[in-house]
Amino acid sequence: MLLRFGSSLLTLALLGCNGSEGAAATREADAATVRPAAVTAAAADSASAALLAKADAGRILGSPSAKVWLIIISDFQCPFCKSWHDESWEAIRRDYVETGKLRVAYVNLPLSIHPNAAPAAEVAMCASVQDKFWPVQDALFRTQRDWARLPDPQSFFEAIARQAGADVEALRSCVASKATRPLIKGDEERSVQAGAQSTPTFFVGNQALIGAQPLTAFRGAIEAALKSADKPAGR
Repeated sequence: MLLRFGSSLLTLALLGCNGSEGAAATREADAATVRPAAVTAAAADSASAALLAKADAGRILGSPSAKVWLIIISDFQCPFCKSWHDESWEAIRRDYVETGKLRVAYVNLPLSIHPNAAPAAEVAMCASVQDKFWPVQDALFRTQRDWARLPDPQSFFEAIARQAGADVEALRSCVASKATRPLIKGDEERSVQAGAQSTPTFFVGNQALIGAQPLTAFRGAIEAALKSADKPAGR
């Protein structure tokens, strides 16, 4: 179920890593962490659930038949996250995602030391409702130095979302209504439960990679995971 991606897929990926790394076990979050509180009529609640489902699906990239997942736990204002994005992401997308080998999910962990990280996450997830998450996340990292210290970055965020092809009026309404906050909160809780203490943190199959490691480290982890996925069961 797409709405439960944040709890189900991430939990599965992180449990495998935690088991091998000896980190604290994570558990599946309940539905309250991935949907808005039921404060309106049932029809409105259904509409909110549909919006969250779109946001959840939009931050997943790659073929459904890909054998290996890359989970990216990141903070849009983190300079190390930007470094990784700028130095490694395009090559990974070109060589592994676009070739059908790798499926990717972005998980939000906006740190409190970065005051504009949470607003950036909301803009990205509201863009995700429109299937514009990935171009907006590219733009957020590309322009990070321009908005990181702004006292109110919303106008800047709307401008880059527009350039990425998003409907800004719909995005503004989504942000104003705090529609995707439950999904972001669920991301934060499960990331912490899984042992992610800094950003960026990655999971490639069952292997954790902490920090903005070089592209060669990710190629090695991805190739190893692909090789393992191709092994016959029991070997």
